[in-house]
Amino acid sequence: MTVTTPPPAPPRSRRRPVSERLAPFVLLLPAAVMLLVFIGWPLVQLIVMSFQEFGRAQVFGAPPEFIGFGNYVQVLTDPEFWRVLSRSVVLCAVCVVATMVLGVLIANLLTKLSSAMRMAVSIGLLLAWAMPALTATIVWGWIFDANNGLANYAITNLTPLDFSRHSWLGDPLGFFTVAAIIITWGAIPFVALTVYAGLTQVPGEVLEAAQLDGAGGFQRFRLITMPYLRSVLIVLLILQIIWDLRVFTQIYALQTIGGIRGDTNTIGVYIYSVSMASGDVGVGGAIAVILVVILLLISGYYVRSMLKEEDE
Repeated sequence: MTVTTPPPAPPRSRRRPVSERLAPFVLLLPAAVMLLVFIGWPLVQLIVMSFQEFGRAQVFGAPPEFIGFGNYVQVLTDPEFWRVLSRSVVLCAVCVVATMVLGVLIANLLTKLSSAMRMAVSIGLLLAWAMPALTATIVWGWIFDANNGLANYAITNLTPLDFSRHSWLGDPLGFFTVAAIIITWGAIPFVALTVYAGLTQVPGEVLEAAQLDGAGGFQRFRLITMPYLRSVLIVLLILQIIWDLRVFTQIYALQTIGGIRGDTNTIGVYIYSVSMASGDVGVGGAIAVILVVILLLISGYYVRSMLKEEDE
């Protein structure tokens, strides 16, 4: 007769105290309150205003009138809105691609430099990133000045092309070329330093083993480095799309320096001109809400893709 002993009972999990369970929420509370006060409440007001007729009369005290989706219908049936939106999307795509490619290249360059050179390049990147957008735009405006600009002087004297007194801001193509350079120049440091921080986490022994197996530099980067950087690059891509699609300061400053306004408005400047210059705050609010929805859809798609890859 064999006696079977029952299996030992699993150890009872110790219930964490209430203070320990609430600690994460308490730590997140200040940030949540700040987000609700400075982002949440203005966003709610913006959404409410987008459903109202809110013009100059309402700014001076007249009660706003609820008009439903009237502002949205006016915006979505306006050909100018679609021209501005398509123009903004093209500029955003050019700037994002240039920023990501150049940022990744500079980050890889930083890994090859000596400590002294790496420090010098990093300081230069930080100084460029810390420069206010308005100041940077004014400086670049001097560089591309039609009369005394360095760009025209260099192109005229170093190439067969005659760019003396060429007005970069006088036509839309030249205007957006200068704008793309300024926007990309200001965004590259953030991408380069962030990607460099990610590159320092790639195991060196894995790269050395791949090199011994005959993998080239591009193969090592594509098959080994990229999987480590994928989540970082996705976050950077989302941020760059958001920042470049709603760019305002550089475009408005270039228009003030000498650019033509009608053919160079992007969505950020267009919202400002409709709301402030034309005085139709309700329509401007509707455009802003549409832009927020577009950015949320783009961000949601990439975040969902990133989470799906992590689950796999």
